[in-house]
Amino acid sequence: MNANRYYSLDTYLKETFGEKVYRISLNGGMTCPNRDGTKGTRGCIFCSRGGSGDFAESSLLSVTEQIEAGRKKLAAKTKCRKFVAYFQAYTNTYAPVSYLRPLFMEAILHPDIVVLSVATRPDCITPEILTLLSELNEIKPVWIEFGLQTIHDETAAFIRREFSLSCYEQAVAELKHRNIAVVTHVILGLPGETTEQILETVDYVAHSGISGVKLQLLHVLSDTDLADYYAAHPFPLFSMEEYCDFIVTCLEHLPPSMVVHRITGDGPRKLLVAPLWSTDKKRVLNTIHKRLRERDTYQGADFT
Repeated sequence: MNANRYYSLDTYLKETFGEKVYRISLNGGMTCPNRDGTKGTRGCIFCSRGGSGDFAESSLLSVTEQIEAGRKKLAAKTKCRKFVAYFQAYTNTYAPVSYLRPLFMEAILHPDIVVLSVATRPDCITPEILTLLSELNEIKPVWIEFGLQTIHDETAAFIRREFSLSCYEQAVAELKHRNIAVVTHVILGLPGETTEQILETVDYVAHSGISGVKLQLLHVLSDTDLADYYAAHPFPLFSMEEYCDFIVTCLEHLPPSMVVHRITGDGPRKLLVAPLWSTDKKRVLNTIHKRLRERDTYQGADFT
């Protein structure tokens, strides 16, 4: 546990690789079964046209070229030498193994890449893909990231997730059996969900045996169905103070060994409709860490 009172990804990476590690977002040129008509055509209600890969490099570049482009951007603000190759845009196991193998191999064999992270869906994990992921995991660590978002069926249907909780559980079990790390995404503030329901999802994730979690503030992005819904049926969003207080509560529900990959989120400024306060990420993080210190002080006080 670090000074921030939770096991942050930054701390985990420094402990594991001996120095700071940055993530480079990549685009594998894939789509999603929730977009190509297999399960839907409009994606999840909150998903941008970039398929949650708005910060990823261009799929017109090779994987090596994307890594080098990402390195150049990071070089302006850091001397980092080690990186996570993060296939972020759309569903990154939604392709034949013959397509995926050279793509992932090119990334994982790059000398400056220390982890291969693959964002995908549990309904896109086949036995053949499990075999490939196991092979890759023997070379360097592989993380599989799933956007669970909520355990509540009504909310899952509203956001058009289009896979069941049992599907997620089966995929997690198969990956854990092969010692492949799973990182689960949870969105805080989905329309209609109470804080009690959100904490039920956090508790579920906390006890699911996964290795990491991303706690993501809901962003309303332009040109999404969520933005249209928000315009027609405005629903309450967290204020910054509310969110910072609530994220502390969420963190207290997680086991100390679980790596927390994210506690807020980055909405592209050009797309962000709300909440606008989230663009000041440094202020948000500082406020959360202040709340954590205050909670520690309160809990450690002697009132007898």
